[in-house]
Amino acid sequence: MNKALKTVAAVLSAAAMCAGGAAIVARTGVNYYAEPAAYAAVLRQGARGGEVKEVQRRLKNWGYYSGSVDGIYGPATVKAVKYFQQKNELTADGICGKATYAALGMNDSVRVLENGSSDSGSGGSSGNSSGGSSDYTSSELNLLARCIYGEARGESYTGQVAVGAVVLNRVKSSQFPNTISGVIYQKGAFTAVDDGQINLTPNQTAINAAKDALNGWDPTYGCLYYYNPATATSSWIFTRQTVTTIGRHVFAI
Repeated sequence: MNKALKTVAAVLSAAAMCAGGAAIVARTGVNYYAEPAAYAAVLRQGARGGEVKEVQRRLKNWGYYSGSVDGIYGPATVKAVKYFQQKNELTADGICGKATYAALGMNDSVRVLENGSSDSGSGGSSGNSSGGSSDYTSSELNLLARCIYGEARGESYTGQVAVGAVVLNRVKSSQFPNTISGVIYQKGAFTAVDDGQINLTPNQTAINAAKDALNGWDPTYGCLYYYNPATATSSWIFTRQTVTTIGRHVFAI
């Protein structure tokens, strides 16, 4: 008897879940159950979780958001996202999708969407296109990866891309040498060169980070400097204008 009751309960529960799912599809036009990979990272009002917190943290660091970093995608977060989208020439719909993630430097979230078959609510489309890593040689890619590995292998993936981006921003700046090797081997520029860690073999993460930086992802938004405030010994570096902090590194201009 107990077994029969359990079977009936299971069937009723499954039916309720199906009905609930059908209601969501009818209301939103999106089948989240059938296509979880494609929609998992798109954030709209009502979303919650760690990804929302990261969006809020970045928007707050850059002055777009003044609310609590609570992981709740409420009206204040929607307003901040719209403001950010307007400033970055994206469609200001308040939805955080692929284009908005890319502008925020959240490349892992971009990949989740790209691995899915669609990008409903992409959060706008940018008119800017980034250059590809084909503009650089394999030896330059390897050198940049070695620099990232030597300088930032203990940092998050975004933090590693950020170090690569600083190198490339210096290449573009008239204040520094105009080649990757020139920037990296400039006297006193990088600790990894001074202590020999530049000669270590980079892991795949560092190589991927170098590729992302070469493909145009810049989580620092143009920074030319970074430092660890806990270990920095130069008083001059603390006078630079801070743009963002990623992990243990402060990025500045």
